[in-house]
Amino acid sequence: MSLSDGSKPFPIPIKVIGPGSQPVEEEELQYMQMPRGMETYRPPILPERDEAAAFKAGQQALREIGAALARAVAALPGGLARVSERVDLTALDEADRRFVNQILGEGEVGARIDGQRSVRIQESVFASIWRVAVFEGECMVEDYVEVAMVPFELRTQARLDASDVLAVDAPDRLPPMVMNAPSILTELADQVATWQPGQPPHVINLTLLPLSPEDVVHLDERIGSGRATILSRGYGNCRVSSTRVPNCWRVVYYNSQDAVILNTLEIADMPEAVCAAAEDMSDALPRFQEVLEWVVTDA
Repeated sequence: MSLSDGSKPFPIPIKVIGPGSQPVEEEELQYMQMPRGMETYRPPILPERDEAAAFKAGQQALREIGAALARAVAALPGGLARVSERVDLTALDEADRRFVNQILGEGEVGARIDGQRSVRIQESVFASIWRVAVFEGECMVEDYVEVAMVPFELRTQARLDASDVLAVDAPDRLPPMVMNAPSILTELADQVATWQPGQPPHVINLTLLPLSPEDVVHLDERIGSGRATILSRGYGNCRVSSTRVPNCWRVVYYNSQDAVILNTLEIADMPEAVCAAAEDMSDALPRFQEVLEWVVTDA
């Protein structure tokens, strides 16, 4: 080794260590994975025409469902919120019921209302057509298809759950370490007091707020939990739960790893993630009519 100034080489190899001495690797930002796909319409698996011909009662039920859907679409757009029409399936035997269920398929939204009188709800692949079963204990007492923006049972149960209007009022003394929950409850109380049917939803985004564990517990205790739980798979996964506060819903979105990406309180008649939109209802009508032409042999 030679140096340009003529000095002797240093006899010990020098290794440079310590902060700033190593090559700087470009840091990669770690992003939470967001939902990658959106559920779209997938037509149901249809039986052969000669097989469908055996289910006369099921075919008649499908005709009635199609007629109810046509009336609902005719009421758009102004009458959408008031649309609710049922087609009773309790008289169908098990084979015809399976036939109807096969034609309707399973859509994005499912719901349950727990209790002694429990309800199971499943949206079909045709937006605004819902399968509803009501149970008392283990016995099914109602079985029907409902054409609606959102099933009547969900609206009714949400009102029944909302029995504690004063829950969002601030208590005289706050628990230790509760800091930000009171301001959220104040906003919630103001919105609940002034909300009117037909107003746009008011959303309180909890995701980015600095909430302590004690804040979260305090919010849970004040807002309470209702009996209605709704799951929507339209874009990622969304869980909607009723509360004990009038017109207040918990709406939480998850990615494909079940990590929370959005946590909100929504003041509304019904969260938009649950409701069938007017354009979806309009799109559902020709799709359902096309299916009817195939499976209803004597239409």
